[in-house]
Amino acid sequence: MTFPFDIALVWLDLAGIFFFAVSGSLLAARKQFDIVGSLLLASLVSLGGGVIRDIILAVIPAAFTNPAYLVPPVLATVLVYFLFPAFQRFTSLLVLFDAGGLALFCITGTLKALSFGVNPLAAVLLGVTTAVGGGLLRDITANEVPQLFNPADLYAVPAFCGAALTGVLWVTGTFNALTACAVAAVVFAFRVASWRRSWRIPLAVHGWHRAEADSGESRGRD
Repeated sequence: MTFPFDIALVWLDLAGIFFFAVSGSLLAARKQFDIVGSLLLASLVSLGGGVIRDIILAVIPAAFTNPAYLVPPVLATVLVYFLFPAFQRFTSLLVLFDAGGLALFCITGTLKALSFGVNPLAAVLLGVTTAVGGGLLRDITANEVPQLFNPADLYAVPAFCGAALTGVLWVTGTFNALTACAVAAVVFAFRVASWRRSWRIPLAVHGWHRAEADSGESRGRD
């Protein structure tokens, strides 16, 4: 890895950490957690995916070696603490910040795996893990249905698209700052659009949703 690449990766990571941390603190505020719970939830969602990725790569997690990685969760916690009444008017903010973190982490997770010599397919999977891992931990800790498993929402699919695009750009030698911004924009737009328009993918069992709806109608007629 070259020095400029290292610096760019760190800054992208820090931006993604901040976006995810805000989503964690917003959820904590809505669940009426105290400020310690807010900080812990912000740290869990923003650092959890990267820690999982680094453990798989058999390296010391960056969150434990670079103190700068601890700043965004603290900053997000403080901002939400003072500004939550203003944030509360915008109900979509949690999803928007979460989408921002997802868009950046699917890129940085894939890039870090590729820079460690992982094959492109495995790197894409690690990119997805980085993007969705923290959100999964956040939702479970806050006793929420994880967005990853929500049949009425797309979460992993946008992350997979972003990680796959990053892998293709890397392999073809066309990955740069401009294409990285384009990938992040596509993932962000995909995630937000899927949330707003309730896009779905097929359930685990073919015809399950239709059968469930039909049975509900039958009970209503009875």
